Amino acid sequence: MGAEHRHNKGSVVLIKYHLIWIPRRRRRVLIGQVATRLEELLREKAAELNVVVEHLAIQPDHLHLFVSAPPSLAVSQIVFRLKGYTSRTLRQEFPHLLRLPSMWTTAYYASTAGNVSQETIRRYIDAQSKRD
Repeated sequence: MGAEHRHNKGSVVLIKYHLIWIPRRRRRVLIGQVATRLEELLREKAAELNVVVEHLAIQPDHLHLFVSAPPSLAVSQIVFRLKGYTSRTLRQEFPHLLRLPSMWTTAYYASTAGNVSQETIRRYIDAQSKRD
């Protein structure tokens, strides 16, 4: 198993997500000090959740996160905790963000990513069933 895999008692996992979400009304508020602070907060909360931020890109009206996650957290829990923490803190520290009814929309995009293609997994499963 590669160094990227997480080793726990009884399991070895590789769980990676590409996450995207946007500010409410797709406002272009993720700029300057807000963007800088958002990155700090995301990394801080992710570490608390045992989520590793592999890559992060903050655009004025959306953000992309590529993370490695533990098997104990569903993707919805990760997004909920990151959005909640960053929303609360950013709106306390930057009063102009209080003009938005909320910091983030409720929606998000999530996709899994890994080191092995779907076709490789299918061939492996087929090969295993032929051995039995």
